[in-house]
Amino acid sequence: MTGKSEGKLPKELVSVALVLVLGAIAPMLDSTMVNIAINNFSKDFHTSIDTIQWVITGYVLATGIAVPFSGWFINRFDGKNIYLVAQALFLISSILSGTAWNIDSLIVFRLVQGFSAGLIIPLLTTLLVQAAGQENMGKLMSIVGMPIILGPIIGPIIGGVIVQYLSWRWIFFVNIPIGLIALYFIYKKLPSFAATNKQATFDWFGILLLGGLSASFIYGITKASTGSGFNNSKTIEFVGLGIVLTIIYIIYAFKRTEKAVLPLNLFKFKSFSASIFALFLAGIGTNGPMLLLPLYFQNIREDTVIFAALSLIPQGLGMFLARPLIGKMIDKVGAKFVVIFAIVITFIGTLPFLWFSQNTNYWVIAIVLFIRGIGVGGITIPVMTDAYTGLSKKQIPQASIATRIIQNIGGAFGSAVLATVVANQMSHVVPSISHLTSAYHAGFFIATVLTVVMFIPALFLTNKVKTKMQ
Repeated sequence: MTGKSEGKLPKELVSVALVLVLGAIAPMLDSTMVNIAINNFSKDFHTSIDTIQWVITGYVLATGIAVPFSGWFINRFDGKNIYLVAQALFLISSILSGTAWNIDSLIVFRLVQGFSAGLIIPLLTTLLVQAAGQENMGKLMSIVGMPIILGPIIGPIIGGVIVQYLSWRWIFFVNIPIGLIALYFIYKKLPSFAATNKQATFDWFGILLLGGLSASFIYGITKASTGSGFNNSKTIEFVGLGIVLTIIYIIYAFKRTEKAVLPLNLFKFKSFSASIFALFLAGIGTNGPMLLLPLYFQNIREDTVIFAALSLIPQGLGMFLARPLIGKMIDKVGAKFVVIFAIVITFIGTLPFLWFSQNTNYWVIAIVLFIRGIGVGGITIPVMTDAYTGLSKKQIPQASIATRIIQNIGGAFGSAVLATVVANQMSHVVPSISHLTSAYHAGFFIATVLTVVMFIPALFLTNKVKTKMQ
């Protein structure tokens, strides 16, 4: 009896975990639902893909920028109040996104929505650790991890049904009942979490520089889809601004040392440096195609929104099956071989899209997407895990913030780069299925190349096989 009771989690703790997860359901589903509606945004607002992609890019970028804010807020204020405010902000921005009157207003509201989502997800983990302690985290991860695992599978399906039978606006309005229920239970059931460090400082200038340089590069890249490509004056101006802001940040971080939001001294560690570059490339090579895939089914194969969503299920299933194996493989052989193997699988699951056409058999596409899902599911977790290798306890929170920011910036770059490649290909030809197919092939080609480039940082990740042999 004692052994059984010791193995069980206290009901109060399970209740706290469920409430926290409830608050994260809408943000987790939202990011996967919106991708399926990109085509509808383009048609309703009469805007090209290089502009529409900002609905995704802006959200992802804002999510990354919000990460350090969540850490500062939890230090300075009651965790329960911060979680309530973040939920309310996500709910309000969802309503505003659903009522957007043009593409500019939708992008602005998505920025706010992304920022609030960027607060919610890290707060979920932080508050759970505070409530449960490290000793119970393993048991609670089955509760917390379920929405994360199921999101890529059910998100597109829910989004497809909503867009097909209602309107893309209901992708955002569906967050209203979920948000209201979450707010009620957070207010009623979640205990207070005292501020941990009211004297904590925040690197405002550093985060503004990182946000500014990222936005400058991305905006410059998207402008390459018009006019004379990368010789476009706007592209040169904003990429140049991004370079200047990058140099300013390096100088600033060098002087601030450990107080900078992304301390340069972390790059002294081989695993951290390799992880940062791998995460950025993964954002482009693996996450970027997430924007193109729904559009491929709708625009090239002329499928309905629901059928396009259902066609993406094999990829989600591949990711679902890969996750449980990743942790065990990391422990046995280290991140290096896990990531290299995952890159090979991702390459195999992406390369065929360079030849897929309007008439390619669905079963062939489903098998390829399933393979791709296994590969994609095996990259991010080991890379992020390896970022902490060799770091001191003091450096771990800084590394956590850095990896989350870079992961999101890479994802934003991925959407922008691939959307720009497709738009640039179409800007010089007469619109047709054959030309559009070639444009998507070009986008998948860039994703494939950058997936291969990931081999370089992967070689510098932890190798436990070598250690065991010694």
